[in-house]
Amino acid sequence: MDLSVEDGDTLGIVGESGCGKSTLGKTVVRLEEPTAGEIWYDGTNIADISARKFMPYRTKLQMIFQDPFSSLDPRMSVSQIIGEPLRLFKSFRTKDEYNSRIRELMDTVGIASRLENAYPHEMDGGRRQRVGIARALALNPRLIVCDEPVSALDVSIQAQVLNLLQDLQKEKKLTYLFITHDLSVIRHISNNICVMYLGKIVEQCETKALFRNTIHPYSQALLSAIPSINVHNRKERIILRGEISSPINPARNCRFAPRCNYAQERCYAEEPELHDVGNNHQVACFRSGEFCST
Repeated sequence: MDLSVEDGDTLGIVGESGCGKSTLGKTVVRLEEPTAGEIWYDGTNIADISARKFMPYRTKLQMIFQDPFSSLDPRMSVSQIIGEPLRLFKSFRTKDEYNSRIRELMDTVGIASRLENAYPHEMDGGRRQRVGIARALALNPRLIVCDEPVSALDVSIQAQVLNLLQDLQKEKKLTYLFITHDLSVIRHISNNICVMYLGKIVEQCETKALFRNTIHPYSQALLSAIPSINVHNRKERIILRGEISSPINPARNCRFAPRCNYAQERCYAEEPELHDVGNNHQVACFRSGEFCST
């Protein structure tokens, strides 16, 4: 796959469970080591440098995890969790400066000061995720990988966390790589979007363009699954049938072909590459011209 995100933008990565979204996010921040390819950040290929040389980049690349409970140490209090990056990188001079920074971060993400000495099990999911966000902000990063940060939360709490992330992006000029399987969320928060299927990008474009002109059959199926409250104008649900290709040793053909209603003989013999169909809208499908409305 080949993708990029500009300063201050949000790139959405969407796809069903198991397609490789989280692995991609962890590889970007090198929680997973890449086995091939390049990861460029500010003119440096950070995939090739040693762990020691990569340490300064850890202050610039941070991650918010999907499960706000399992990603927090249950033996550490809120202040200890938020302060851990500050201690590891020695980014304070005095104890007062350290405590002041923790309180500042708690205030930034909306955690009451009375919870400073609380433990993760004493808080609800929304507050726990705010602790994770504060920890990610502690070292003033430029890029934050958000790995399904609201999928484990109630709908009302999801809205609060999403609005918080957007406010922080404007205030601190943050860049997000936002991973989710919820297209309603991605529509709300991202500028551009990549649709993934079994480790490959099958469609990428501006978010508005995807919802206006969905081209790849897999993207069409994803959008048809979005719940709608409009009973008079619901899209017909596209049901995907067939077997999912092996993600361990995928064949050199279209990985979506076994489940595609439009697959032809060529789709089982060749692997389609991303190509531009106009207005920087890229699709990996041999029959994209038949589905493109512009």
